Amino acid sequence: MKSKKKNFLFFKKNKSISVISRIFLSSFIIVAAFYAAPLIVNFAKENLYTIEFKNNSKKILAYKLKNEDETKEEVENFNEEDLLIDIFNLNDLESDTVRLSASTIKQLFEDTGYNLKDVRKKKLVKPVALTLLPEEIKMIENSKKRKEFFIQIVLPLIIKENNNIRKDRKTLFNIINKSNNSEAEKKWLEKKYKQYGVRFKDLSTLKIRIDEIPVSLAIAQAAKETGWGTSRFAQEGNALFGQWTWSGEGLKPKEADENKGHKVMKFNVLQASVRAYQRNLNTHSSYKAFRKARAELRDLDKPLDSIVLSKYLNKYAETGNQYVEVLQKIILQNKLKDFDDAKLLPSSIDLESLI
Repeated sequence: MKSKKKNFLFFKKNKSISVISRIFLSSFIIVAAFYAAPLIVNFAKENLYTIEFKNNSKKILAYKLKNEDETKEEVENFNEEDLLIDIFNLNDLESDTVRLSASTIKQLFEDTGYNLKDVRKKKLVKPVALTLLPEEIKMIENSKKRKEFFIQIVLPLIIKENNNIRKDRKTLFNIINKSNNSEAEKKWLEKKYKQYGVRFKDLSTLKIRIDEIPVSLAIAQAAKETGWGTSRFAQEGNALFGQWTWSGEGLKPKEADENKGHKVMKFNVLQASVRAYQRNLNTHSSYKAFRKARAELRDLDKPLDSIVLSKYLNKYAETGNQYVEVLQKIILQNKLKDFDDAKLLPSSIDLESLI
């Protein structure tokens, strides 16, 4: 009986020691975890969450096309004026800078028979080229009417720039297919090498870069960047695509330090903004994958699908893939692909030059 009691007392004693040990150990773990938590969080921030979305796209008018991981295509140290000389010239052209009212523009559209219903059906766009957005566009309460009005304004501008690119592309292919080139053709090539940031006279790279941007994609990006034409940057600076500059003339974001950071590039005419946007996608290293995908569609003799190509614009905004999803939603909900194969009717000036 004594033996059993001793054993019981021994067990009870050991059990008490075991409980105390567990309490001590648990307390130690809790305290250690408390002090270790900040270290774990910092380690995770520095080592695990390394994905960073930089707004590389919007640096076009300040960029030198210098890339950290230089390749044959991107070892660029071109003068900004070489890359954008035609855009600067277009921006400096004297033009009627009188801002037309929304009602005047609507009347102009009616007088010329320009409406999106006909465009979707006949695929023909009237050459109505506006230089400034109307201030009243933000006062149009009906969102559908506001969106259609915005599309009517930017559609001719986008198609016109695509036509310019198509003309250059045709010239390029004619030169490539010739065994001997004239001095004029050689000078034209030199000009395009500089304009499109291509070194080493690499014709294959130039061929990839001189190409169109799907109309529906351009409209969607303009809509997203300007809030369908209502943003301050669009109203005050004709900035349809929110491109950044550190050295050029631009508008400072209200929340930004006046003496630091970027500005949103300012244009005198809307057409210059469209051309700068297309040059951006066709030259900046952030969109090399976009250009490659577009070239693959060309090789397969497939149309330039805005939904497919939009997937490669995740670096255009800090929101990354979310930005792509928004673009695709805008394209599909507003049936913007209806305009991809639309043609711009010749203006009176074009007809005069033909005569």
